[in-house]
Amino acid sequence: MGTYAEFLERKAQLDGIAGFEPLWMPDFLFPFQQAMTAWAIRQGRGALFADCGLGKGPMALVWAQNVYKRTGKPVLLLTRLGVTEQMETEGAKFGVDAEISRDGKIPAGVTVTNYERLERFDRDKFAGVVCDESSAIKSFDGVRRAMVTDFLRKMRYRLLATATAAPNDFTEVGTSSEALGYLGYTDMLGRFFTNKEKTVKAMGGKWRASAGEQWRFKGHAEDQFWRWMASWARAARKPSDLGFEDGAFILPPLETRTHVVEARTVKEGTLFDVPAVGLQEEREETRRTLTERCEKAAELLSDADPGIAWCHLNDEGDLLARLIPGAVQVAGSDPVEAKEERLAAFGRGEIRALVTKPRIASWGLNFQGCHRMTYFTDHSFEARYQAVRRCWRFGQQHPVTVDVVTTTGGKRALASLERKATQADAMFSALVRHMNDALAVDRSATYGKDTEVPSWAR
Repeated sequence: MGTYAEFLERKAQLDGIAGFEPLWMPDFLFPFQQAMTAWAIRQGRGALFADCGLGKGPMALVWAQNVYKRTGKPVLLLTRLGVTEQMETEGAKFGVDAEISRDGKIPAGVTVTNYERLERFDRDKFAGVVCDESSAIKSFDGVRRAMVTDFLRKMRYRLLATATAAPNDFTEVGTSSEALGYLGYTDMLGRFFTNKEKTVKAMGGKWRASAGEQWRFKGHAEDQFWRWMASWARAARKPSDLGFEDGAFILPPLETRTHVVEARTVKEGTLFDVPAVGLQEEREETRRTLTERCEKAAELLSDADPGIAWCHLNDEGDLLARLIPGAVQVAGSDPVEAKEERLAAFGRGEIRALVTKPRIASWGLNFQGCHRMTYFTDHSFEARYQAVRRCWRFGQQHPVTVDVVTTTGGKRALASLERKATQADAMFSALVRHMNDALAVDRSATYGKDTEVPSWAR
């Protein structure tokens, strides 16, 4: 159990640490990237919520190199599986001393590894840490998530980089703030939110909120919340969000096509398929239509070279790999090294079709060489968003086609995704607006100008 003093030590954060003026700001960064990176360096502990394809990799590498130059101690850059090679390649391309380590050794000023190998590294040997695609941390199991949080807890310099697709995910916001040493998750909820379930219960109501929807803003607290976020994070979906020209970041068209397949057998006790209600019915529907959905996905990718077939179940992945000629599957049970090599091979164009799950390969990977994919409907907007943005991102030269395969019973899940997309867009707009308001304070200052004093005050 440990002593109370040990408990306090575990909860302690390294506070009061500011950043410093950038020592190196290379020309290869676009102007908006320079602005975001310079802010993060001055902040010392901050988050860059930059959309997919806006260059979080180069920004993170420049941030890490600045910390290394400032302190003389290395920086650990954590990535998802398969992204380490991309980071090392980008480091070499941009003149950053970055190398991969898989055994806990420190080969360079910026040492790149994946989250799954974090326990091999000694925190005390590093001056800072970068968590690339930090929104994925919440998907780790409890042990891995606690390990990452503890590694960050007393690190002098910290950077979270993510294309968080759902800024209205308050769990993620609170986790990010706590990881950086600012308000803890519970303190954040207490300051800005009230519990909808408790409020309704007090009124004698019978409504019950789900775990993800039970919190709402307190009266007049929403603006304060976004301004608080602006104190430790910067966000952008496109350069113009920060006042810069979009230029090359204007993406080619994205076409989403929905295909509703009919189940060969209807649910017992019914004459025809109806939308599934509740998770239990949806899971039964998913299992019952597995073959039909996989056959449709394979048909849609028959002329794609390359293409990605996203799945959620092991049985789906196994069947898709058999149905799609030249397909290679990356499964959760594969060794880490095998996952990394297959994902890298697909990125190099050596594999015609990739079959995998969003939770394995939808964060951080650059697949601009691919513009065709299929996706099975589920309730995770973030997973689908991230999966699509592996291909629809800066550097993509072709229109991207996403074929969503669902069933009559899956229409509720599809409607849920559309609703979440609208909510996420509105929340991200609020975040960007308040961050721009915070940045505009200095621009609107009137120092040195004469001030009129009302007659009654003279």
